[in-house]
Amino acid sequence: MRIALIQMTPGTERAENIAQAQRLVAEAVTQGQAELVVLPEVWSCLGGVRDTKLAASEPLPTAGEVGGVLYEALREMAQQHGVWVHGGSIGERVEQDGNTRLANTTLVFAPNGQEAARYRKIHLFDVVTPNGEGYRESDTYVAGDEVTTVDIAGVPTGLAICYDMRFAELFLALRAADVKMVLLPAAFTQQTGEAHWEVLLRARAIEMQAWVVACGTTGWYTESDGTQRQTYGHSLIVSPWGDVVLKLGSEPGWGVAEVDVSLVEKTRQRMQVQENRRLI
Repeated sequence: MRIALIQMTPGTERAENIAQAQRLVAEAVTQGQAELVVLPEVWSCLGGVRDTKLAASEPLPTAGEVGGVLYEALREMAQQHGVWVHGGSIGERVEQDGNTRLANTTLVFAPNGQEAARYRKIHLFDVVTPNGEGYRESDTYVAGDEVTTVDIAGVPTGLAICYDMRFAELFLALRAADVKMVLLPAAFTQQTGEAHWEVLLRARAIEMQAWVVACGTTGWYTESDGTQRQTYGHSLIVSPWGDVVLKLGSEPGWGVAEVDVSLVEKTRQRMQVQENRRLI
């Protein structure tokens, strides 16, 4: 399977972000012959005040209904190009206890435009980084609570988002579900990215003995208080043995790699970690 990473530099203007995604996806399919394209986390709106994020979000449709601007844009990319589209993540508008909140939600579309899966980010990024910058994702977003898998062209695939990668129990649950690939969009900070991005992704691939496909935002954006923040980029595809087979830099763009799913079983037969597991 040929998989494309769509590395973007999004801002707060939803229409501009959609146009950027459409252009990069079209290039990856026509020039790179991608069969699956993977977008980054919150590519539809990065930065801005809470109201900006809400305005750029949308409720997701129930089965058979027409979706909002973002939903239909992703569906159209899949239909137009005849490829699988992993929509990174977008702001899903939800009502909770009489209040309008957001969920950080992944959508996956089949080549015919049919929705194949949706996943809400479980672990919310409420931290202070070593340089003193504070992040409180829970101020705006609600957490998901379901481990989610999807069949993509016959490949059992697990879904995760950004900060989820720090929680091994989620990936062990996906391994127990016998997934052969994990797709993980991100908007990783520059500082934590330099320290932990690649080493954690390689560790997750090694412990799961599965492909890990991680697509990040890159470049600068402006927070609600005017603070300028930088995301790391360096999107990766890692093999079940932990080898990096594709690595982008710090510029927006795309890259494509051929993923051999048969390597999963070969790796698992060579080193039968799951069968030897004692603590779960």
